[in-house]
Amino acid sequence: MEGIIPSVTESLDRVARIQREWARERPDVDVRPQGVIGRLHRLGAYLTEELCVVYRKYGLGEGDFDVLAALRRAGAPFERAPGELAEHTMVTTGAMTKRVDRLERGGLVSRRTSESDGRGRVVALTPEGRALIDRAFSEHMANERRLLDALTETEAAQLETLLTKWLAVTEGPRG
Repeated sequence: MEGIIPSVTESLDRVARIQREWARERPDVDVRPQGVIGRLHRLGAYLTEELCVVYRKYGLGEGDFDVLAALRRAGAPFERAPGELAEHTMVTTGAMTKRVDRLERGGLVSRRTSESDGRGRVVALTPEGRALIDRAFSEHMANERRLLDALTETEAAQLETLLTKWLAVTEGPRG
């Protein structure tokens, strides 16, 4: 494990300290994956919290923002069927109904019967919902820029390439 775990003279982050302890206690186990996975896990938690600061400013949760953003991305008339909405968000179909109920109570979305299928429903942004997501999205992107500015443009591009590759492998082909 020489050279894999930082030396004592180097500054150790939490993950490196954990790796060092495991390498000492279990030298028979390769702890290098923990360096990547552990840091991604910690970074993911940190980034989520930083992103949620903006969502909360607008009275939204992470899933609420995602639903409103998916409707806004649909283009005029800013609506999608509930199943399609679930496919375009990071929200499960089970959680979708609760989120749509809450957003509807807040006057940000409306539901109506589908014109193409009388049995189907459509969820649409209200004018208030569109105004809110437009403001929140602008601030969200500025926040993401602030967070990403810790890296150079080259580093960010390299990281995006690596994460895209890794995600494609883990998620598998999309039909």
